[in-house]
Amino acid sequence: MARAGFKNFCRKIIPLPIERSFYVLITSITLIVLSCLWQPIDIEIWNIQNNFGIYLIHVIFSIGLFLAVLSSFLIDHFELFGLKQAWSFLKKSESHSTEFSTPSLYKLVRHPMMFGILLALWSTTFMKADHLILSIGMTLYIIIGTFYEERDLIKMFGEKYLNYKRAVPMLLPFFALNKGSEQIRSKDKI
Repeated sequence: MARAGFKNFCRKIIPLPIERSFYVLITSITLIVLSCLWQPIDIEIWNIQNNFGIYLIHVIFSIGLFLAVLSSFLIDHFELFGLKQAWSFLKKSESHSTEFSTPSLYKLVRHPMMFGILLALWSTTFMKADHLILSIGMTLYIIIGTFYEERDLIKMFGEKYLNYKRAVPMLLPFFALNKGSEQIRSKDKI
């Protein structure tokens, strides 16, 4: 639903000011349906039982949730969920254009909200097969979605975003997959 083709289709039915809120609504309904239709698979993958391990997992989970929520406020929580656009429409005021900025956490990782969600998703003391399947699926969804989102951000912000992409890792702080390929490319130019 976040891709341009689907958005263009939706604009025929959904007014632009509530497009983002509609996306959030459909996503929420999908998660509710997923939760209601959940079928457990009782195959134990891991079960951490020592106190230090349990404490550590709970701390990592809490950090993940905190990062996900904080990151949304750093870029504009209300715009992210479509509330600002709908409010501007109701007030009949102009919606401002988004400027490229990298507040605090965004200097460490390009997608701190997704990093936080991944931490929360995998930080469990008791992993069963159903949770593992969900975690793998959501991780793949986040990685694929992030690549598409970055393509859109490059179209929107151009060289500014490309420079940012070269300097800051995508999902894991202090771990850039593209550094080696950039070094190879720079050697080819010499």
